[in-house]
Amino acid sequence: MITKVKGDEILNASSHGVIATDPKGVILFANTQIEKFFGLHPGDIVGTHINEVFAASAPLVMTSIASGTPQLGRYVQGKDRSLLLNITLIRESDRIKGAVCSFQEMEQLEISARKLESYKHLNRQMHAIFQSSSDGIWVCDGQGRVINVNEASEKLNGIKAADVIGKTVSEILAKRWFDRSVTLEVLETKRQVSIIQHLKRTQKILLVTGTPVFDETGNISMVVVNERDMTQLNAIREQLEQSRLVTEKYQEELAELSLLELKKQEIIASSSQMRQVLRIGLKLAHLEASNILILGESGTGKGLLAKFIHKNSKRQHKPFVQINCAALPENLLEAELFGYERGAFTGAREQGKIGLFELAHDGTLFLDEIGDLPFSVQAKLLKYLDDQEIMRLGSLKPRTINCTVIAATNHDLEELTRRNQFRQDLFYRLNTFTIRIPPLRERPEDVFELVNYFLRKYNRAYHLKRRVSSGALKILQSHPFPGNVRELKNILKTAVLMGEQDVVDDFVISGLGVRAEKPPVPKTVLKDGASLTDEIGALEKEILEKALLQFKTTRALARQLGISQPTVVRKLKKYALSQRVIH
Repeated sequence: MITKVKGDEILNASSHGVIATDPKGVILFANTQIEKFFGLHPGDIVGTHINEVFAASAPLVMTSIASGTPQLGRYVQGKDRSLLLNITLIRESDRIKGAVCSFQEMEQLEISARKLESYKHLNRQMHAIFQSSSDGIWVCDGQGRVINVNEASEKLNGIKAADVIGKTVSEILAKRWFDRSVTLEVLETKRQVSIIQHLKRTQKILLVTGTPVFDETGNISMVVVNERDMTQLNAIREQLEQSRLVTEKYQEELAELSLLELKKQEIIASSSQMRQVLRIGLKLAHLEASNILILGESGTGKGLLAKFIHKNSKRQHKPFVQINCAALPENLLEAELFGYERGAFTGAREQGKIGLFELAHDGTLFLDEIGDLPFSVQAKLLKYLDDQEIMRLGSLKPRTINCTVIAATNHDLEELTRRNQFRQDLFYRLNTFTIRIPPLRERPEDVFELVNYFLRKYNRAYHLKRRVSSGALKILQSHPFPGNVRELKNILKTAVLMGEQDVVDDFVISGLGVRAEKPPVPKTVLKDGASLTDEIGALEKEILEKALLQFKTTRALARQLGISQPTVVRKLKKYALSQRVIH
């Protein structure tokens, strides 16, 4: 005898939860597993619309009925477990009569799947990647429910994964563990979103990026959230900023050290004006600037400044080529600058000649006395400055030259342009970076250092011990020096070589073209009862007070008075003048 089994008995015996709906989504049947999975009694839900009891699954069911396409392998959340949903359609001929939803426990599927070696290997890899990430990672479903959280995120947020898995981000946000949720913004905008998030528990600042994962119907199935600790990044940024400031400080100190080494290049810069000139030159050298115009009277050291710029630039190991534009006639100057091909003109060398521009390739070309450059050559120079190309005399092929161009003159180029003796367009082209070297009469502070430098140099060269007195030095500092440093240098060299005694004041003063005068004897009025010591002390104090009107440091006073600095300090203290000077 065959025992008949009813269909609902079969479905109730299934390990899957099953519901069936009509074409409108009204539930027609629910088996007993539905109560286990969702906590809903089958008798209570039959006759209700699926959207009222299964809000998460209802859109999938209605989409499947409307499109006539089954929905397989959909992930949904049950009462206390994860479920896999398969939606199939009930058809009669070409008509859809309803839908069947089959819910299966994910845990059972995973148990079966884990038995597969390939799955186990892949799962180990994914777990290792997930937990080894230094960034925090959250994975949420399409409804914003937390699926998983890695260990890095537990540390960042000060939480345990078990405290948040299964909860919605809205529930977690309500606890004010963090100030905003990127997952909710991703679900709202349906695009990747990055936010700055403040964590209340750990007081950390996080850069949080939420990325949506779409299913084949275009709906969000998951949201992957990546968290990066900006607290650490901010600390690194502060360290980098501090390192940058330290580097800049070292660069400035190195620049100062470079200025201290100027004496090796016969550049003396004690005055603030000259040190500013050299700072500008140093900056232009580091910037690889070209078209630099150096202005200054004859003998101020324009050539030395040009070499200083070259030696402190990245081109320092490349050629430094110098030409005096006033020293050659026009026809030879053009040939020297730009070169010529064989047979370019009568008397030209058989093999032609390379020009100074080509010799200076990758280096520096210094055009001294640019104000004396002939008009025809000015036009060719302007063309080079515009397109970095030169043309040899007699050649039809231009050559590209890369070099820094530094020009110098003691003429007033603006006045020359007004008199049409210098091209205005070339003046503006050369005038990109202008450095003016002040004449020696405007910086008497440098005279003292220059005198000491040149005396040491020539004494060492000729094995002598020549020197000048403080009186002669004072006369030198007040001299206008129309020939500037060159004039002073020649005077001192002559004095060292021609002088017969160690003190060469007479030769120095005669070299200036002035007559040495003895300093006037100060007129003093003796007070009644005053001793010679008292009168000498009063005169000494008066001299110090007058010197303090011009010089504010003990070193400057020592140089001016021709005594040592400790002596100056002692005498200032003796006459209660220490507070008026900088030590």
